[in-house]
Amino acid sequence: MPYLTHPAELAQLFPGEAPYRSQQLYHWLYRRPTLSAASMTDLPPGMRKALTDRLWPFVVEVEQIADKGSTVKWLFRAPDGAAIEAVLMGYPGRTTLCISSQVGCALACSFCATGQFGFERHLQAGEIVAQVAYAGAYLREVGLSIGPDHLTNIVFMGMGEPLANYDRVRESIRRIVDDMEMSPRRLTVSTVGLVPGMQRLTEEPWQLNLAVSLHAADDELRNTLVPINRRYPLAEVEAAAAAYFGRKGRRVSIEWTLIDNVNDTIEQATKLASIAGRLGAHVNVIPLNPTPLSTDQPSRTAQIRAFVRHLRSLDINATIRDTRGSDIDAACGQLRAGRAASS
Repeated sequence: MPYLTHPAELAQLFPGEAPYRSQQLYHWLYRRPTLSAASMTDLPPGMRKALTDRLWPFVVEVEQIADKGSTVKWLFRAPDGAAIEAVLMGYPGRTTLCISSQVGCALACSFCATGQFGFERHLQAGEIVAQVAYAGAYLREVGLSIGPDHLTNIVFMGMGEPLANYDRVRESIRRIVDDMEMSPRRLTVSTVGLVPGMQRLTEEPWQLNLAVSLHAADDELRNTLVPINRRYPLAEVEAAAAAYFGRKGRRVSIEWTLIDNVNDTIEQATKLASIAGRLGAHVNVIPLNPTPLSTDQPSRTAQIRAFVRHLRSLDINATIRDTRGSDIDAACGQLRAGRAASS
């Protein structure tokens, strides 16, 4: 499986071939990925045949298309049975891919489908990069109904906590930037507030975007919704986010999943505005996607609008995230959860 091999070591996969063959393979993997090895026409037939069943470190178990062809979600299955989810979304002028960094998650946020099924393992850097390559190949060879035929944005917001898998996520970012030649300014790393990882990310050379999933603006409520807050409370998370902004000059985003009668109050909005104001942050308000193991429900439309209106009245830049693929289990972990529940 070439994506599991470091790019500099691709020649080891085909020791009998001329050295330049590994450069050709590198081109197909990282510069112009393709869905099938048969399309790698400048490689000899023997190499293409050998790659046919092991080009990808997973198989496509489920593919779902929604929003009139502008959204596609995949459930990939690794040889060990691990489930990997990715969602590709097209918009006028951009295409965004949401990728996973872990199989499951150990952080157990109360409303998250991924966390409700626990943690299985970290994804390898090659498994993360392969999601990007597969989506890029899909865009060129199949395409979406809206958006460019290439990836313009990548968000580490799928299954798992990226900063809990730091070294592998870092290597995947390096490959995306150096080998796939994508600007780091087009990459966003989302975290629920793993302060040591945020501090490490601050020292990296890339101008990445940082998104912090708060979901509550005081420690009492956040301890319930995001248990890792007991280890890294809000004050520490805010300080780490401020340090990132200070070093990188990149505006931090705050993610806020609205849950009916839980964190959608004007009081929470006021407290959130104080945090966002100090950070100069943009707030992404996300209507909750209900999950099979939780009774939490999304806030009513009127309450969502009131929450955002109050933030804006306090001079906070806030938007309601477009809820893509609501009919195809598009929230991270939901497709995997649905498959597990039906099996």
